[in-house]
Amino acid sequence: VQLQASGGGLVQAGGSLRLSCAASGDTFSNYFMGWFRQAPGKEREFVSAIRWSGSMTYYADSVKGRFTISRDVAKSTVYLQMNSLKPEDTAVYYCAADRFPRVDMATSYANWGQGTLVTVSS
Repeated sequence: VQLQASGGGLVQAGGSLRLSCAASGDTFSNYFMGWFRQAPGKEREFVSAIRWSGSMTYYADSVKGRFTISRDVAKSTVYLQMNSLKPEDTAVYYCAADRFPRVDMATSYANWGQGTLVTVSS
């Protein structure tokens, strides 16, 4: 499984970004896809997850109502639309994939992308 995250950048507080995670190397119909983030000096934390087949989505309380996860099956790509960004959203964002994860636990995902940096200025 290969995961390629992209879409990070520098944005002002209140702005928006859309992250993408292109997946390849397997049939993902039985996977959960997750987004995690890690700020400097902090542990990696759960942001959002989606079940590849079906409409189950999951969000951390800190991003609920601001971030939206979605997937394009034809493109094998998962998106994280981030609106109303705050300086505390600054982090490296990682996408992850696994068949049977606890969706909010980073250690339960076996497959990871390389990360994309999101910087939100105040």
